[in-house]
Amino acid sequence: MILLAPMEGLLDASLRDVLTRVGGIDRCVCEFIRITDQLLPARVFHRVMPELKNGSRTAAGVLVRAQLLGSDPACLADNAAQVAALGAEGVDLNFGCPAKTVNRHRGGAVLLDEPELLHDIVAAVRRAVPAHLPVSAKMRLGNRDESLMIEAAQAIASGGACELVVHGRTKLQGYTPPAYWDRIGHIRQAVAVPVIANGEIWTAADAQRCRNESGCAALMVGRGMVADPGLAWAIRAPLAPAVGWAVLQPLLGHFWQRIAGHVEPRHRAGRLKQWLNLLRRRHLQAEAAYQTIRATNDPAEVARLLFAPTAIPA
Repeated sequence: MILLAPMEGLLDASLRDVLTRVGGIDRCVCEFIRITDQLLPARVFHRVMPELKNGSRTAAGVLVRAQLLGSDPACLADNAAQVAALGAEGVDLNFGCPAKTVNRHRGGAVLLDEPELLHDIVAAVRRAVPAHLPVSAKMRLGNRDESLMIEAAQAIASGGACELVVHGRTKLQGYTPPAYWDRIGHIRQAVAVPVIANGEIWTAADAQRCRNESGCAALMVGRGMVADPGLAWAIRAPLAPAVGWAVLQPLLGHFWQRIAGHVEPRHRAGRLKQWLNLLRRRHLQAEAAYQTIRATNDPAEVARLLFAPTAIPA
């Protein structure tokens, strides 16, 4: 099983749509929905996860799970019930976000220092969500260190999570290589629920090493999939032909059309550059496209330069 990771500010519904059109992805998780002290209206859930209006699936038919982030068990439970009623495929709980702003407000990876609270959050959400819907969670190896790694994972599992994604770094380690896949294996051996490995998977070879070191068959991939939209297929069939630029080029245009519907004009070029910046790790044509629009933030100019019939190098 290959899951597409949620990435705040990068991997939103528009990019989920594009990447799942390429294929090879079994399930997605939406960017976290921040829960504080109130029941959010339906429009907030629909804004972050428009797939709720399509049976909790992308246009390509890939399931999307709603992810909630917060620290109040009762409020998280109420909002989990709300998103379930709106048609979510399931509820995922974020115990892994390393962002300072989130952590300062007692959300994400800092909660890994409080295993009892992790248990209470998962248990409250599990009680609030209909029994047929899955409740899962994502964690890191810890907050500042790994000292509570096993205890935190066991608290999440005993609270009722049916599945646990583990990012192989602490909050303090951020996204600095390497990811410690062997530690994920320690967690896998300590809990009775399926564990999915995540972190620093950029190639099919990385995926195989991750599986070997963690013992996990299932993987969650984020930046690696954004940089190489064909990565899921490469992991599934390493000898199969790579997904080339001929497939990706029209998807750039589709992505541009999608973000025009919900991103302010002054930010649209930045969103496209963000994706091209990762794509150019694998594709020379993406480097050319990135350099072509690097100096402009004018949507009309970007459209003229890249999306005229012969603009993007073939």
